[in-house]
Amino acid sequence: MIFVVGCSKPPTEELNSAKSAVDAVAPEASKYVAEDVKKLNDDLQAAQNEIDAKNYKKAKEILIKVKADADTLKATLPQKKEQAKNNAITAQDAAKTAVADAKALLTKAPKGKGSRADIEAMKADIKGLEESLPELQNLIDAEDYAVATEKANAIKEKAATVSDQINQALEKVGAKPKAETKK
Repeated sequence: MIFVVGCSKPPTEELNSAKSAVDAVAPEASKYVAEDVKKLNDDLQAAQNEIDAKNYKKAKEILIKVKADADTLKATLPQKKEQAKNNAITAQDAAKTAVADAKALLTKAPKGKGSRADIEAMKADIKGLEESLPELQNLIDAEDYAVATEKANAIKEKAATVSDQINQALEKVGAKPKAETKK
């Protein structure tokens, strides 16, 4: 008589349960914590690979963990969403401040032969940055916090670059920079 030890059938119930849990949380979670959703999907794929290799016990362990992780993510999603919103608002405020600082500093830029074109280019840069600020609020209102944060950080960096250029020009002519740039 021969006995087969171990799980001899695929963990279909666990697979379906884990997939359902991931499918339930993924659409909303991917907007706020895409890396968590990616990990869940990667773990699901790892479980599927174990099933394909007939390592059913290992697959079942992974699937149980995926379901638990998906359930935990679903429970903590409101806090993660609020954190993403707060991060976007903080980045938006930093971008507004950086643009305002660059604009204020531009009024102190040295004016003289050869600098007029540079000043006009910086004015155009600042105007473009100011015009892009309302888009940040639209993104936040649409709950697209990751994109809002990314765009706000880009605006802040560009404004800091303009401020740095003005400070360098002020240093060249011997004037004292009036505002510090914040990166």
